[in-house]
Amino acid sequence: MDRLTKFFSSRTGIILVGCVIGLVAALLSMLGNPANMGFCVACFERDIAGALGLHRVLVVQYLRPEIPGLLLGSTLAALLYREFRARAGNAPVLRFLLGVFAMIGALVFLGCPWRGLLRLAGGDLNALVGIAGLVIGITIAALFVRRGFSLGGTRPAAQSVGWLMPLLMIGLLILALVTPSFIQHSEKGPGAMTAPVLASVLGGLLVGFLAQRTRFCTVGAFRNIFFARDWHLFWGVAGVVAAASAANLVMGKVSFGFIAQPAAHSAWLWNFLGMVLAGLAYNLAGGCPGRQLILAGEGNGDSGIFVLGMVVGGGIAHNLLLAAKPDNTIDSLLQTGGPGPSGQIAVIIGLAFCLILGFVLREKEA
Repeated sequence: MDRLTKFFSSRTGIILVGCVIGLVAALLSMLGNPANMGFCVACFERDIAGALGLHRVLVVQYLRPEIPGLLLGSTLAALLYREFRARAGNAPVLRFLLGVFAMIGALVFLGCPWRGLLRLAGGDLNALVGIAGLVIGITIAALFVRRGFSLGGTRPAAQSVGWLMPLLMIGLLILALVTPSFIQHSEKGPGAMTAPVLASVLGGLLVGFLAQRTRFCTVGAFRNIFFARDWHLFWGVAGVVAAASAANLVMGKVSFGFIAQPAAHSAWLWNFLGMVLAGLAYNLAGGCPGRQLILAGEGNGDSGIFVLGMVVGGGIAHNLLLAAKPDNTIDSLLQTGGPGPSGQIAVIIGLAFCLILGFVLREKEA
């Protein structure tokens, strides 16, 4: 155990785990998941929201097994290494709203940070614009944290609090396997593009287990560079891109450019601003959406609230037409996608909310 823990905390360990995540994502796409979307936490939580009837957009409804698998993989690792601790803290409503706005920002970009890396690995250069926005959002939030921003630390809680999210995910996994009639499932579009359930579950469990052991987090990677010039987690991020790129090249799935990319749009301003909002919300809440699932799997009730906020945010984004539309080609003419007026307004409101929150919740001056 001690030897494995030491390995996972090494540079070699974090690079290897990043490579595994990239390969799992590429493999799931090969098995049926959408292109450049083998593992996207935001998109998959949005699909789950649709499967549960929280929105009625027929093309993005599927109870993605990867999400329960990811959280439960973290739970297994935390139990095995005696790191499962039920805990919770303060500001549940603010954490929930940060989850909602994080999802809105992600759906304006059309992907979470993990999908940003996978889109880049597939040659989608719009991802560079989104990742730049993500880094800006993370940096702004890091400045707030440096000046004393805090939502409050966690405290020990009843065991039932820590087990709520793992039990909820077990329930979702059962529903994914049983597929009762009240669970919606797209017949066309991204929601109909699915890897086999067993492969999805196993992929989620493996990624969740390894991410828990290494504390893998895309937001943490850039935040740590800003705070401490610590590049450890960044090597894992690089591993994701390198492995997914290599797998895509072998499978002939790379297409470099800004236009005609799978489930993406080339409205650069909103790619950028959507991820600025997402980066702000992620960092103010304490981690990227993947990391929040991992923490929830360890018994962290605060992260569980954020995850639920993202799921509800997926429903809100599609019910209120806030999500971006991908580029589309009709009669050989490119129609640039992106968010409509309501989505643009939602991004501006979200940015204002996060900036006001960062200024107001300061415990001390630097």
